[in-house]
Amino acid sequence: MPETVPVTSTVRPELPALPVQAERLIELGVHQLAGLTEAELRSFAEAGAAGTAEAAGTAGTGESSGVDGSALLAVHPGRAPASALAPLLRRDGRPGFVVTDMPDADLFAPIDGTALPDAPLYLLTGLDRGDRMANWSPNEALPALEAQARTPLLLTEGIHWVLQQPAVLERNHCFMTIGSRIRKANGSLDARTPALWISNGTGRDGSERRNAPKVGWCWAGNRHTWLGFASSAGRRLQLV
Repeated sequence: MPETVPVTSTVRPELPALPVQAERLIELGVHQLAGLTEAELRSFAEAGAAGTAEAAGTAGTGESSGVDGSALLAVHPGRAPASALAPLLRRDGRPGFVVTDMPDADLFAPIDGTALPDAPLYLLTGLDRGDRMANWSPNEALPALEAQARTPLLLTEGIHWVLQQPAVLERNHCFMTIGSRIRKANGSLDARTPALWISNGTGRDGSERRNAPKVGWCWAGNRHTWLGFASSAGRRLQLV
């Protein structure tokens, strides 16, 4: 395996509280994409916030709660696909987009061994952008993450993270979401792995998209110095 690299980014944003995340999704109309009411989304977030408080209290007693007191609210990809979420991203006033040579973005599905909660809404805990694995290939990073008992983010989960924390998408410090892959009819994996980064406004992106958030792909065997591997400690319906 390649060596890990020092983390040079100074961006360490905190996740908003779950009720704040719910309001953000409602503001963007994500609940409507998912076929949920505002009340359903708020109720789930409030229950999650109560779990966060209890987890923090447990940590204060010296007992292990298994969570760090923060979580990302995610909508199941079957309810809100990547192609619908990407345009909701914003950076420097420019909307996000999916690259033109990725018309099958919504076909990227969870890899084997990744079980999603059977519910429209769920939480991800212990998020990490994976900066230390910059300049690793997806093929190298996946077994390393699994050895650390971490699960790579899905494409939609990565988009949800940037929706709630735009600063997590940083020039020279962006990330892949290798929890999503396409499996071909013959059972083999498509060689592409999805990623989120910032457009330079060149080529087919168009100059008007310079600095916009971008959903694209990279080859599974290639390394990129500016792409880490986003992962989570786990997925669950509630924190406790």
